[in-house]
Amino acid sequence: MLKSLYSGVSGLQSHQVAMDVESNNIANVNTVGFKYSRANFSDLLAQTRSIATAPQGALGGKNAVQVGLGSTVNSMTRIFSQGSIQNTDKNTDVAIQGDGFFITSPDGGNTYKYTRAGDFKFDAAGNFVDNNGFIVQGWLRDPDTGKVDSTAPITNINIPPGLTTPASPTTEVVLKANLNSGPLVESFSPAYQVPSGPPPALPTPPALDKNGNPIASGDMGVMFNEIGEAFSLQKDQGVWVSFLSAQKTDGGAVNASTGANDELDITFTLDDGTTKQIVTTGATGTETAAENAARYVAAINAQTSITGVTASYDAINGRIDLINTNGDAAASHNINYVVGANDNSGLGTGTTNITTAYRYQYDPASSSNVVGQDKTFTTIADLRYAMELEARNVGDGDGDGIANENNIEIKINEQGKFEIINPGGSQDGDYDMNLKITGLSASGITENTRFTRNMEALNSVLPVGSGGKAFSQSFNAATHSSSIDVFDSLGSKHTVRMEFRKTAVDTATGSTWDMLVSVPEPATIDTTAPYNEKTGSIRFNNDGSLATYNPPNISFSANNGSAPDQQISLSFGTANAFDGMTSFDSLSGTSGISQDGFTGGDLVGIRIDQSGTVVGSFSNGRSFGLAQVGMAKFTNNEGLATEGGNTYIQTANSGDPIIGTAATSGRGFIQSSALEASNVDLSLALTQLIIIQRGYQANGKTITTSDQLLQTLIGLKQ
Repeated sequence: MLKSLYSGVSGLQSHQVAMDVESNNIANVNTVGFKYSRANFSDLLAQTRSIATAPQGALGGKNAVQVGLGSTVNSMTRIFSQGSIQNTDKNTDVAIQGDGFFITSPDGGNTYKYTRAGDFKFDAAGNFVDNNGFIVQGWLRDPDTGKVDSTAPITNINIPPGLTTPASPTTEVVLKANLNSGPLVESFSPAYQVPSGPPPALPTPPALDKNGNPIASGDMGVMFNEIGEAFSLQKDQGVWVSFLSAQKTDGGAVNASTGANDELDITFTLDDGTTKQIVTTGATGTETAAENAARYVAAINAQTSITGVTASYDAINGRIDLINTNGDAAASHNINYVVGANDNSGLGTGTTNITTAYRYQYDPASSSNVVGQDKTFTTIADLRYAMELEARNVGDGDGDGIANENNIEIKINEQGKFEIINPGGSQDGDYDMNLKITGLSASGITENTRFTRNMEALNSVLPVGSGGKAFSQSFNAATHSSSIDVFDSLGSKHTVRMEFRKTAVDTATGSTWDMLVSVPEPATIDTTAPYNEKTGSIRFNNDGSLATYNPPNISFSANNGSAPDQQISLSFGTANAFDGMTSFDSLSGTSGISQDGFTGGDLVGIRIDQSGTVVGSFSNGRSFGLAQVGMAKFTNNEGLATEGGNTYIQTANSGDPIIGTAATSGRGFIQSSALEASNVDLSLALTQLIIIQRGYQANGKTITTSDQLLQTLIGLKQ
């Protein structure tokens, strides 16, 4: 009978413990990071009244007769299910989504405590602490490398108040851009200036950049007109250029006819080796000199489209002048004629060859400049020189054979235009310049109309000493520029500008662009003048990918007290790849440019990312990791022991902590400005209270019933 009393008592005790556990769960329904527990019941030893027996013969076996002695709570299970994530307005609040624990220490890392409650803050000393004052453990930024090494041992996270970051000099500039390879561009600049060669000597002056420094003028074949259309010159394309009207003015006067057989019989030799004979005979034999002149002029001019020669009557001198108009590229550009034996016109007899026009043809491989011959050119400087050389050898009035006796100037001005001046003032080499430029075409050579149109604008008459000027249309090169501010060791900003200019095309390999890197004075990047500029080039493959570029870096000295010879690498992409600079048939443009330097700044804000990195924002606009919160993972979370204050400690059955960063090796990720709520399910907890209450009441009934039985037993004696 007493055993039933003891069983009832044990049941009351067990349910009391369960009540305590459930009450604790309900009490912590709003505790951040709390994990609820449950009490696990088990029965006690039973009293065996008789043991079990096996079957014997015809008698069956019997089960043991045992009377239980009650119940007890033999274990507690903590349920580490995920609590809901609640967003907060505090940027140092952090919650774990998944497995793992934050690590804190009350004694500088000698002992560790673990928690799911991420209600952290910075104290007056800059320590990152929880509500117990325990310092959160993790890794700090290495001031030398600027990185947070998460493979090092964890330590107290401390960010000193008023933290500043020193200036970091730029070590790399990264540029990603496209340089237009197409025949139509929107970004272009005038061709480089090329000065006139000073007389009487005629050196070949180089092109000059904006600072007046010598520079390669660039291949004429890759230049553009005023609206960005490419000339796309092919080998042998070009123009006819003449500086003086070719004319026959040394013959005698035109005479009146002396008979019906008076005639003009002229044979013109054309460039293609063929001839054109012009014959005209008087009708009456009584024509006056003026009538004969009119007849001769009409006959010659009727064939101008073939010969390229026009005639006019000089009534004052009584003679006919023959002029080369260069109007037809296929026609003769020289007056080379033979006058017939029956001529009575006074034009003279014999053969006369007067040459004033020559071919100027594009050759991407070489240039030739010989006076009195056709010429070839590659660059705009070549063409300018060839034209000036010929212009200064025209009009040797005294026949002394001395070249360059006149002061004619041909230059490329700041607008990229040919500019021609005939100032006069020489001894005997001056002449009235009659500029005539026409398109060039021949067998196998088509006229380049865009190039012709640009040069035809020069067609004009420039009398000696008139002060007049002739201008072509502008010649332009495809260009693009990008700039970015870099920083020296003092944090001062300096603008680095990178300019690109298309200079050549190779049909087999690709295109080449000149590159000019410049910084404002007094900063320097080169050892030769101009010290604030450095020239180079960048070349592309024929698929538009980057081939190579030079220079790969610049040595920058700000000359303001900062560290000199600051090495800045120029990163334009990978060779034969499309991850940096490219050259496609699309608009030139910069799609990305960056550098890694910055000026000094003060800490103005803190945030924590999903990896647990404490990111500091500074007044200089920079943000970088100052520390990283460590996380621990255990083999058996239920083996941890609670110490109050939302903390756990390691036990023999929890296993050792596996420390690392969030979101790696099974550890959950961190959500900032959020807290993990208690995982207590209040509805379940209240239901469990009812179950525990009923169990407790039933065990109490067991005791009262046993008491009544005992009273009956005692009453038997009475």
